[in-house]
Amino acid sequence: MSVGSQPRETAHSSEWEILLECASARPASGQLELVGQGHQWDKLLALAEAHGVANRLAAALGRANSASVPEEFRHKLLERQRAQTLSSLSLIAEMIRILDQFGAAGIQALVLKGPALSLHAYGDAAARPYGDIDVLIRHRDVLSATNLMVALGFRAHVAPETIAAGKIPGEYSFSRPNTRIIVELHTERTLRYFPSPLSVEDLFTRSVRLEFDDRAIPTLSAEDTLVSMCTHGAKHFWERLMWIADVAAMLDRRADLDWNASAAIAEELGAQRIVHTGLLLARDLLSTQLPDSVQDRVCADAGAAALVRKIKTWLPCGEGASIGLLGRTLFRARMRRGVLAGLGYVARLSLSPTEDDWKKGHEQKQSPYRDAARRLVRLAGKYGSKTDR
Repeated sequence: MSVGSQPRETAHSSEWEILLECASARPASGQLELVGQGHQWDKLLALAEAHGVANRLAAALGRANSASVPEEFRHKLLERQRAQTLSSLSLIAEMIRILDQFGAAGIQALVLKGPALSLHAYGDAAARPYGDIDVLIRHRDVLSATNLMVALGFRAHVAPETIAAGKIPGEYSFSRPNTRIIVELHTERTLRYFPSPLSVEDLFTRSVRLEFDDRAIPTLSAEDTLVSMCTHGAKHFWERLMWIADVAAMLDRRADLDWNASAAIAEELGAQRIVHTGLLLARDLLSTQLPDSVQDRVCADAGAAALVRKIKTWLPCGEGASIGLLGRTLFRARMRRGVLAGLGYVARLSLSPTEDDWKKGHEQKQSPYRDAARRLVRLAGKYGSKTDR
């Protein structure tokens, strides 16, 4: 279900307040007893699913053990948990198979988001929902990795000829026919929503291996993961509570997180305000405790506080997706400190075409200027008619 489909009245509803409590890393059991006073159970479930926190709702209600929760509602939650767990296990199995094949072929890879983030933040690879597997490789390995994925039975959405022509998509996407399994390969050139270019070698150097079912899953360090998850939330205008809950869970579970290292990474990438925004959202909405030194630094960022105030106006109704072109542009610009840095960030995103901007049938031809022009036209057509709040 699209978050944007949620009705406006959820903005100040008891269902939204319940969801905030459940999404907290440490829900207050006394507050959760308020669930029993609710009557719009279908609305609560729809809101939880739209925001990706149905599992958090189920876990919190299980701990609260409120006798007033209808049995039918509990049954629906359980069914959705089972379906998500089965989907996650299927994706995890595919992830392990791909990592094994990549390793045998000498392609170093790191798992992004999905099960790796879930392990980092929750200690459970299936604790949060995800619909695909994201893998980071070096750009020089893309063609070899694509051929390998095809050999594994996947359909490549970006053809080898296009890769050879040097065109850069938003991600190198693959799907397994007759299934819902999707794998996306990323490189230092596709992760364009970081304000400054990534050093993929630094990511591999700082990488860690997380234990899952006697397997070691290679992924980003906790410090890189925090910056990455905040950048992902900002990319999507923080329109889902799940992404804020992930930040809260990460900070609660990873007491060993090196805040100085994370701040240095954010500074190198020009993502300080992006990270500050994520931390403020976790603090304000989910009562996440920040170390005093971090709190002082975050609270001193007036620009981040302004972004948080704006996000709070659309988050309950998932209206980030409906932001108009001007609103999107201003929001992106304000993610950076300084006017020139913000304008440069917006310009780079606006003029960096992806596969959506390639002219059909001409994906293999080098036409960067025409692709960039088509991107501007496409963005104007997609968002120009929307009214900013």
